[in-house]
Amino acid sequence: MINIRIEEELKNTWPDLKLGVIQCDVETQEDCPELWKEINEFIERKEKELDPEKIRQLPSVKSTKLGYRKIGKDPSRYRPSAEALLRRVASGKGLYKINNVVDLLNLVSIDSGFSIGGYNAEKINGDIQLGIGRKNEPYKGIGRGELNIEFLPIFRDDLGAFGSPTSDSVRTSITNECSQFLMIILSFQGDLELQNAIDFAVSLLQKHAKGDNIETQII
Repeated sequence: MINIRIEEELKNTWPDLKLGVIQCDVETQEDCPELWKEINEFIERKEKELDPEKIRQLPSVKSTKLGYRKIGKDPSRYRPSAEALLRRVASGKGLYKINNVVDLLNLVSIDSGFSIGGYNAEKINGDIQLGIGRKNEPYKGIGRGELNIEFLPIFRDDLGAFGSPTSDSVRTSITNECSQFLMIILSFQGDLELQNAIDFAVSLLQKHAKGDNIETQII
């Protein structure tokens, strides 16, 4: 498993930050009807019970937004990905359809309220550090172009920044050629509910992406 470390500056700023990590072999495919049957059934239940205020008060979402503010980023302008997905579901727009690996990740995110990074592990160079984004640090977000990542929690490898709980990067994105998958669940509320999210993700990977050689850990 790729070595991941939380930098001291970030640990000291938000001591409750924990990471749920899954690394495995996958078969990535564009269409997965069985997964989407599960997603649509879940969304049908969820969109009836969600509104913006309820989403804001979810413990996993609330703690993430408090963490952003503590680090120095406005979570209303740079919305954590889980909140953005939940708001999309609540408005009746459903989830984006990308591929089976990204889609199941999004299902775990709306189920748990945790913002989750999904990365092609073969595109990661060296160990990973989670730290705080720096001024003018280059970062190209998926579907967002150049993103101002100053004061965002940021994953870096030997080549630089590649992931954040607001937007993953183009460099390590999950395309249909991805066979080595790394999922990182960010919890700003310590271990609370983190193992449940890991277990759900593992079950979906095995069921819908032929997940194999699965390794997990909490950091």
